Amino acid sequence: MDAKIVGWGHTQFGTLDQSFEELIQAAAAEAIEMACVDPAEIDGIWLGHFNSGMVPDAFASSLVLGLDDRLRFTPATRVENACASGSAAVYAARDAIRAGSARTVLVIGAEKMTSLDTKGVTEALAGASYQTEEAGVSFPQIFARIASGYFQAYGGQSETLARIAVKNHANAQANPLAQMRRDVSFEFCNTPSDKNPVIAPPLRLTDCSLISDGAAALVMVAGDRGGFECAAGFRAACQVNDFLPMSRRDMTRLAGAARAFEMAYDQAGIGVNDLDLAEVHDCFTIAELMIYEAMGLAPAGQGTRAVAEGTVMAGGSLPVNLSGGLKAKGHPVGATGVSMHVLAAQQVTGQAGPLQKPGAGLAGVFNMGGSGVANYCSILEACS
Repeated sequence: MDAKIVGWGHTQFGTLDQSFEELIQAAAAEAIEMACVDPAEIDGIWLGHFNSGMVPDAFASSLVLGLDDRLRFTPATRVENACASGSAAVYAARDAIRAGSARTVLVIGAEKMTSLDTKGVTEALAGASYQTEEAGVSFPQIFARIASGYFQAYGGQSETLARIAVKNHANAQANPLAQMRRDVSFEFCNTPSDKNPVIAPPLRLTDCSLISDGAAALVMVAGDRGGFECAAGFRAACQVNDFLPMSRRDMTRLAGAARAFEMAYDQAGIGVNDLDLAEVHDCFTIAELMIYEAMGLAPAGQGTRAVAEGTVMAGGSLPVNLSGGLKAKGHPVGATGVSMHVLAAQQVTGQAGPLQKPGAGLAGVFNMGGSGVANYCSILEACS
């Protein structure tokens, strides 16, 4: 028996006044209310949360219980897999339903990042790299190395990175929950300046995702439960982990991502052209470019075609990151994977509001942890 998504909640992303606990409870309350389930029915709770020193409440799995006394004594577990912690929580909860040990579950992804300064957040996020070889190297520097290697192998395409940033900022303007709803020009994104400095060559500030607070939540139930107004099911859900050391991988491609997509397509019985849209992990613009290739939109080294030909644009055949992505929607690390599943569920059930792609039937989700290490690929569709 597979799981289906019957309720969701999503806070604003950004620099927020709410505490970490308040964010968790706000997203959970919205999801429970939408699903119209009694909190006493919930058999298990999974929280996706990276933390790595960003908030003092590292032992956070039970914080949501304070939302409602009927949640007291419900098993609750924190799940961590770097920037893919949210998807890890979704998959763990789904596995419980598929195993028959739960019939109604609550999944939350949350992060409070802005309590630290930029240096502190950068140091915390570096905990998702291989410390034996990569200690002292920030994630902007890691993805700058990836970009440099990619450009060296396939030619300079920094203009494409700027166009990806422009696309995602434009998409975010339709998302009322996005952190940065501000139009940016190609000239601004493509030209280093005091307001768009080079962070780690060749990456500029506009190539980097945001430091964000926020939370998202899902209620999932066993597939044989009826009576829900709208529901989204899993056509596929695949996890692939790759070697942690970058030195053991060819970093001109995201091999783990490619394998996750390949497995998901096989499981769903589809190809890339059957997807109507995708939410993918654009922690840096170079990551989104390489994900185009991993998902099969272009051969290796030719991801720029997906941008130049308009395929991934809002009006294209397979729009990517209609939400604004991590680049403009925001990237509260533990919340990101759950947020992606919320957005995909909204699309396939026709509940995405101003972000809605008309007639969306199949939505892809790709959430990545570290430098292409933890890879989660889901394909959602509407179900009864």
